Amino acid sequence: MNPPGSSGETGRIVRIGTRSSPMALAQVERVRAELTALVPDLQVLVVPVTTSGDRWQGSLAALGGKGAFTKEVDQLLLTGAVDIAVHCMKDVPGDRPVPAGTAFACYLERDDIRDALIHPGGLTLDELPPGTRIGTSAVRRIAQLARRYPELVTVPIRGNANSRLAKLEAGEADALLLAYSGLERIGESARATQILDVDTMCPPVGAGVLGLQCREDDSAMIELVDRLGSPDTWRETTAERMLLHVLQGSCNSPIAAHSSSGPDGTLSLRAMVFSLDGKTIVQAEETDGALDPVLLGTSVAISLLRQGGRELLDASAGPV
Repeated sequence: MNPPGSSGETGRIVRIGTRSSPMALAQVERVRAELTALVPDLQVLVVPVTTSGDRWQGSLAALGGKGAFTKEVDQLLLTGAVDIAVHCMKDVPGDRPVPAGTAFACYLERDDIRDALIHPGGLTLDELPPGTRIGTSAVRRIAQLARRYPELVTVPIRGNANSRLAKLEAGEADALLLAYSGLERIGESARATQILDVDTMCPPVGAGVLGLQCREDDSAMIELVDRLGSPDTWRETTAERMLLHVLQGSCNSPIAAHSSSGPDGTLSLRAMVFSLDGKTIVQAEETDGALDPVLLGTSVAISLLRQGGRELLDASAGPV
């Protein structure tokens, strides 16, 4: 019997569903390379789709913000048009379960989690003059910039990394904040003026993580994909996503979180909830070697809620 995703005489074929942006296609190239290194005779076909989040240039809140970058890719998987869906975990909603009948089979080894400043004149955040327009639509970044650099101005700017860089060149903003790993994936890391440490700009849940999603009944594909996974990334992402789930946060929520694995097997999780103006912040951090990642994420989330995190999130909620 041929395994799922095979075409018999022509060899095994795996179809991967993805967003159609240049960055997403670069991410899939990483998955293709790792799969073919594992199984040299594997044929990998890429099936791109333009998502509602890619088409929409307004606020994601107007789309509900829930799965705007994932639902069309998920649909390819559910209908059997693809065998694997590749997602940036920062785009996967945490306030609702993954589509019934699917599961994440693995998370690849984590990329750089930091944000980067891109300024045409080569300035850092500390050097930018008051009134400088920083292009970003991420409420997490907006709140943290307002907290640390209230003299700077944020302007909404959306689209994939390539289009944001083009908008910067067109003068729609004076500088940009982008994920450094994204710049690396599209070959534009040299554009980064400053790479921000996590104390300056705490990342989103799932930063730098690619998740490979399969149908639950496709055991052969799950077994294959699982061999690509990183155990540390799995633990870190599980803790972060459980925190997001307990907080019922979405991409419209001013939540930042970062889990890291220690060489001694410990797992830590630091998380923050902000007011949109950055003036109010609640934060919590725990480290435990024995605590299950799910329990760690739950514990940190409860600590944030006890400090008033729910009220901050409710105040920041946009239309759904």
